[in-house]
Amino acid sequence: MASKKFFLSGQCRMRGQLCIIAFLVLLVPAIFMNACTPSRPAKRTSGPLIGFSLDSLVVERWRRDVDGFTKAAKDLGAEVILRVANQDANTQISQVRELLEQGIDVLVIIPNDAERLSDVCREARRRGVKVMSYDRLVHKANCDLYISFDNEKVGMLQAQAAVAAVPSGDYVIVNGAISDNNAFMINAGFHKVLDPLIAEGRIRLKAEIWPNDWMSDEVRSRFEMTVRPGEHIDAVLCGNDMLAETVISVLSENRLAGSAVVTGQDAELSACQRIAEGSQLATVYKPIESLALKAAAFAVMMARKEKIPAESVIDDGRYRVPYIKLEPILVTAETLESTVIKDGFHRAEDVYRNVKKR
Repeated sequence: MASKKFFLSGQCRMRGQLCIIAFLVLLVPAIFMNACTPSRPAKRTSGPLIGFSLDSLVVERWRRDVDGFTKAAKDLGAEVILRVANQDANTQISQVRELLEQGIDVLVIIPNDAERLSDVCREARRRGVKVMSYDRLVHKANCDLYISFDNEKVGMLQAQAAVAAVPSGDYVIVNGAISDNNAFMINAGFHKVLDPLIAEGRIRLKAEIWPNDWMSDEVRSRFEMTVRPGEHIDAVLCGNDMLAETVISVLSENRLAGSAVVTGQDAELSACQRIAEGSQLATVYKPIESLALKAAAFAVMMARKEKIPAESVIDDGRYRVPYIKLEPILVTAETLESTVIKDGFHRAEDVYRNVKKR
């Protein structure tokens, strides 16, 4: 009798253990799935959710873009989730997928790599998320909208300023990152102005540098190869002001400061200071507030399924993408006050910190 009772109690214990095991088998995958899935934001009472995927904050202007866009979007009732990829395409791809899991209505992306971000942008569109390519175009992604400044004109303005200062001589072009579509558009602007003069023999293009990214280390080493004893350079056109700073530094180290005119873009404070001081000829100013405000408004319109009034289109390599094109502005020593200072982009006391105000 005792053995039978022991057997029955053993059965009960076994059944209990089996029940616990079955419960754990069902529970563990659920815990695992919850751990692997990014948490969704709290349920929103109103307004769209915008994911902003940014390549990096290395370039001075990007912080202005993010701040202006975020403030404008919030004023319009939207919420913005920012992710910064620190110049890594794989990180940016992962971050975009994370944003998609959080239920965003619109993806605004400044791509690190125009080619490698294509698939994840197409994935976003397949999931019903609108995609805005901000300032840099994603290739073959069929984005819903591309908004930027006229980048070909950015190159043309630089080249025209250089030619006005040095109508003939030896030129060098230092392009932006080969992975950035903007660099090619700016380069097209350079050549639109320079090529006829090269054909006439007035200008000699001594070198054209195409770095892998926007960082200056590679540009420094490659530009140093063009600054050899006995070599002469009259003008250097640069993809942005950060690269212009590197070029001017190399020229200075080789006791060639002031021997060549140098141009850039973005109107960084340091570039405007160099223009005031005379070591940089010009930069191209792109009123960031205008771009950020318009982009925020269009992102909210896209979330609400409203039509975007794009008057232009751009070829992304496979599709024709609606294009909002804004006007860039040339800045020289003569126009510092009427452009970046007047707009409040920089303060006069900062621009003229190292020189007497003209």
